[in-house]
Amino acid sequence: MNHLVLLGDSIFDNAAYTSGAPDVVHQVRQRLPPGWRATLGAVDGGTTGSVREQLRSLPPDATHLIVSAGGNDALVHIDFLGAPVGSAAEALLGLADIATEFERKYHAMITEMLAYRLPTAVCTIYYPRFPDATLQRVTVTALAVFNDCIIRAALIHGLPLLDLRFVCTEEGDYADPIEPSARGGEKIASAVVEMIERGFDSGRTAVL
Repeated sequence: MNHLVLLGDSIFDNAAYTSGAPDVVHQVRQRLPPGWRATLGAVDGGTTGSVREQLRSLPPDATHLIVSAGGNDALVHIDFLGAPVGSAAEALLGLADIATEFERKYHAMITEMLAYRLPTAVCTIYYPRFPDATLQRVTVTALAVFNDCIIRAALIHGLPLLDLRFVCTEEGDYADPIEPSARGGEKIASAVVEMIERGFDSGRTAVL
C-alpha cells in the first residue's frame, strides 16, 4: 500500500473554505489509483518552518510526500509592498533580502523532508486574486522571487514540481483572495493525482 502525505498550508488544508464541500485530501482520496491512500499533514496557516512539526507526526507507513508551503511566508511581508522607498534599487534590494531569508528557510525545510528518504514533490505558490488591480500586479511580481527559490530547490534536489500557478487560474477556484475553494481544491487534487500516476521517484525534476 502506497501512502501519500500532504504537507504545508491551506492549499491542502482547505476544509474551512469549501462551504461543506469536499476538501483537497478527500478529493485526492477519491481519485487515487488502487493501492494508494492519502493523509493530511498540512495545517492552515502553515509556513516552511512549521513543516518540521508536521514531519514529526508523519505516519510510520508514509511512502510519498508532497509539500505546498511558502505562501504564508510571503504573506508576512505584504506590508513591504506598500512601503515607501527612495529608488527602484532600494525596493529590489529589500526584496532580495526577503528572498534570501526565504530561500534559507525553504532549503532547511527540504533538507528535513529528504532526511526521511521518501519520494518527495514540491509546489509553487499560486497567484492570489486580489480585487485591487494594483495590489494584484505588485503581489504577482513579488511572488516571482519566492517561486524562483522553490523552483531552484526542486532543480538542486531533483524533485518533481507541481506549478499551482497553472492549476488555479479562474475566479471560482478561490474562496477568497488567497484560499482555494472546493472547485480550486478539485483542480489541485486532480493535479496531485496526475503527478502520482506519472511517478515522482525518478530523482529528476519534472514540472506538472
